[in-house]
Amino acid sequence: MRKLLASLAITMGAVGVAHADLQADADAAAGRDKAQACAACHGQQGISPSGAFPNLAGQQASYLAKQIMDIRDGNRMVAQMAGQVDNYSDQDAWDVAKYFAEMDPALGQAEDDEVLIERGRELYRAGNMAKGIPACSACHSPTGEGIGSAVYPALSGQKHDYLVSTLQDFAAGNRANDPAAIMRSIAAKMSDGDMDAVANYVRGLH
Repeated sequence: MRKLLASLAITMGAVGVAHADLQADADAAAGRDKAQACAACHGQQGISPSGAFPNLAGQQASYLAKQIMDIRDGNRMVAQMAGQVDNYSDQDAWDVAKYFAEMDPALGQAEDDEVLIERGRELYRAGNMAKGIPACSACHSPTGEGIGSAVYPALSGQKHDYLVSTLQDFAAGNRANDPAAIMRSIAAKMSDGDMDAVANYVRGLH
């Protein structure tokens, strides 16, 4: 698992370097104009009104730009996004990503269940070596803010239902735009209870 994480870090580092120029030139003002159509699902301030859709406010720009381009190019299938970004250029993707990245992130609250919170905390901070599950914090940072240079997303304050459905999609192979299949490998080893606990924990992580 350590070798897999190290390999992924190198791969995503290369991706970050490849897009450095576009990221440097990203224009949040231009992104704001493009992002108006996103508000219906992701909220005017990038905080979704529904658990079915992710919060985008405060998300790592590198991660958001990659997801937009993957959806545009058919590398990630999201039915609700069909046709929404088909005409985006790479620069458009980076502009919109920067716009959302500069917003204040959501401040969520975990469910008030000490057993559930402790289980989520343990998985997030230490993983479960018996199952081959690494600590989530290794890629998403101890505070859940993600690592932009490696294109690892922020998780703190994210919608519980969205995170659970995302983990389920990775586990089932329905989502496959994770480099080196890292999330598919990890999610496939997680039980429904593991997914629920982690999603609940990061909801209240700030």
